Amino acid sequence: MKRSLKDKKTCLISRLKTFDSLAVALSGGVDSALLLAEAHAVLGNRLIAITARSPIHPEREAADAAKIAAGLGVTHLIVDSDEIHLTDFLANTPERCYICKKAVFGQLLILARKKGFQYLAHGANADDLCDYRPGFKAARELGVAAPLLDAGFTKKDIRQVARQRGLFVWDKPAMACIATRFPYGTVINPVKVEQIKHAERVLDGAGFGGCRVRHHGDTARIEMPVDQLPMLVVDPLRRRIVDQLRSIGFLHVSVDLEGYVSGSMNRSLGDDHD
Repeated sequence: MKRSLKDKKTCLISRLKTFDSLAVALSGGVDSALLLAEAHAVLGNRLIAITARSPIHPEREAADAAKIAAGLGVTHLIVDSDEIHLTDFLANTPERCYICKKAVFGQLLILARKKGFQYLAHGANADDLCDYRPGFKAARELGVAAPLLDAGFTKKDIRQVARQRGLFVWDKPAMACIATRFPYGTVINPVKVEQIKHAERVLDGAGFGGCRVRHHGDTARIEMPVDQLPMLVVDPLRRRIVDQLRSIGFLHVSVDLEGYVSGSMNRSLGDDHD
């Protein structure tokens, strides 16, 4: 039997009350923003936010995280994470997310405990269980809590409550790390990461939100919400976007007719990675 949103809120509050103090891994997205807001309501000044800043995340994510924490009056720390320097991470195997989260959460835990906060929590939710998420294994191994997931919150629930709370990111499109733009087995390097960030800024600047540019060597494959597809192929906008992506280094620019699909790169994985 499905729980009501009211019951989920009650469960979340009860879960947060189990912490004497808490550090929240604040990404700048709606999930961790709501977790921070709910934790602040329960824990008050027994709470800090920590953001991992990295080249594999768009620069605006750290800026949004700072704005969220400031709006709530929560102490906010930023740490430069080092996953981009890890050979195993750059190899981009199906365990990439596990390698990344193990390193990043480890850094955040060290900083949190140095500041006197024993526990760390992240904004995972129930919908995250529908895809291959090896980072969850790293979180469990390190004892990183997932209060929203424990309480049964879905993405829809999170957006609804975040809107009620007046969080400016309540309708912000999901923003996975740039490493998810590369097919498994394709070695990641800083040049390719910057190509993707630049390409997605081009689309964002043209008014297309919630897009992904997948990196297939010299081909850029654009995934975007299906309702935006007709606008993309109309000149002169189409020609301008093609020219801009070619100037970044892509010889070919394609559009996926299926539209944006979260975790589409995981289709190449077998059943062993469910």
